[in-house]
Amino acid sequence: MSAALGLYRLQQVDSQIDQIQARLRTIQQTLENDVELRSARERFGTAEANHQAAGRALKESELEVEKQRVKIEQTEASLYAGRVQNPKELQDLQKDVVSLKRHLGTLEERELEAMIAVEETERDLQEAGSALERVQANLKSQNRDLTKENEILHKDLERLYSERQAVVTDIANQALSTYEQLRKQKRGIAITTIAENSCEACGTTLTASQQQSARSTSQLFHCPTCGRILYAN
Repeated sequence: MSAALGLYRLQQVDSQIDQIQARLRTIQQTLENDVELRSARERFGTAEANHQAAGRALKESELEVEKQRVKIEQTEASLYAGRVQNPKELQDLQKDVVSLKRHLGTLEERELEAMIAVEETERDLQEAGSALERVQANLKSQNRDLTKENEILHKDLERLYSERQAVVTDIANQALSTYEQLRKQKRGIAITTIAENSCEACGTTLTASQQQSARSTSQLFHCPTCGRILYAN
């Protein structure tokens, strides 16, 4: 077997390994860092906080209304109990009742607004909760498929590593070192074929002599332009 053929077979295996490793990284990132799930959780958290704040505001408003009603009852009791005889004092009490009732109307309007806010935030919370449940359900199904794919890819990777070891056994150390260096320099493509009298990687036209050199079984021949090892199949 020629040195170039051994390296060509090695590159085929390494390319498959590279593809599987890239896919495994993508799967891992998907499983660990899902943007849609994080967004749904943030939306639910915000909706929950808004609903809780609206609930507290309603309770405070209800308390203010209740206090105001007590004040009105106390003032009216003083007005109609007959204990106050002074006309000026009676007039002042009447004014106080009118003022207190007017303010009660304002407080009741605020209470109504607070009730509406609670209803709106509750609706938002329910919608956010439903959206979160949908995302989680979709991810559960998706992650189940990804986990299964992850297991299959790891088995494929083990098989390819075994194949790689078998191929490497028949390659000289010097040739293997050259191949590894070129893989780093040439984005994983250290060896290429001759297609239509040209280097398939860069398109450089090769002379008949160069093509013959590429067919050598003992020495490696490099493309004069891109520097990759040429394999003539």
